[in-house]
Amino acid sequence: MPRIQNSIIICKDPQTVFDITNDIERWPILFNEYHGAKILNRESEGRYTRLTFQLTNAEGNTWRSQRLLDHQQMVATAEREEPLYPFAYMHLKWTCEAAPEGTKMTWTQDFELDPKYPDPLPVVLDRMNAHTIENQQNIKEKIESGQAEKLAAEAVS
Repeated sequence: MPRIQNSIIICKDPQTVFDITNDIERWPILFNEYHGAKILNRESEGRYTRLTFQLTNAEGNTWRSQRLLDHQQMVATAEREEPLYPFAYMHLKWTCEAAPEGTKMTWTQDFELDPKYPDPLPVVLDRMNAHTIENQQNIKEKIESGQAEKLAAEAVS
């Protein structure tokens, strides 16, 4: 099973990082590739929130995913639901852990490519790894600078 795993230190407290990075409707601000993010269903009970949401990328492709947030452990687990292609499956785990400098944010992606996907696995792994590192760096900069909160506030007003 292919796996991509990357961590980054963000100079903010874990709760802030967890809240911002799991605010799905804020993803078009945090991620360059998402042009739309819509919550389809939200269920909250105790320490958990289950979200079903839809994302749209720059090319107009749309897919649905499900995410379970553990607010106590600050762990988000997710999986892509429909359509799965270019994957046979995609499972994600994001963690936010206290670190001396703030928060260690780790993203783990376990997946299998659809057998019909034309690109070889090593190419996909390199592309996904570079993309994850770029996204984490962008999110770090936006959270540490306060830009993520400022842009979110502007989007609501």
